Parts: sequence; structure tokens; C-alpha cells
Amino acid sequence: MAMDPQSIERMIKEALPDATVQIDDLRGDGDHYAAYVVSSAFKGLSRIQQHQLVYRALQGRMGNELHALALQTAAE
Repeated sequence: MAMDPQSIERMIKEALPDATVQIDDLRGDGDHYAAYVVSSAFKGLSRIQQHQLVYRALQGRMGNELHALALQTAAE
């Protein structure tokens, strides 16, 4: 079962309330997305730590309902 972009955005914003989130469906299949996430929570964190925060927000759905997520993050 695939995830819709609104669900991905909602989950990220629930974990990172100040985040600006843009989700793009890369293939139109509901399975391959690109996410652009900007949040003050990323300040002082490495890129890996930033990505870990986003993956944690997705509550284990990576590799299951969400097959692929090309992730770009930035501190606000």
C-alpha cells in the first residue's frame, strides 16, 4: 500500500511543527517521492541527523508503505 503526499507532509509537520515541507511524486506511482524539508530543528545538526529526524517522523513507514524518498533538508 502506497502513501499519499499529504500523509507524508502531515507526519513530518506533526514531528517538526515549524517545518516547511514540499513533497513531489517523482513517478506518479505514489511510491517514489522527493521531500524538501526546512526546519529550525535542524540547526546545528549534521545532514545525517537531519534526515534521521525526518525518517523518525515517518514512524517506520520507510521501506514499507513508502518505498523511496529522496530527501533534502536545510536549517531555517
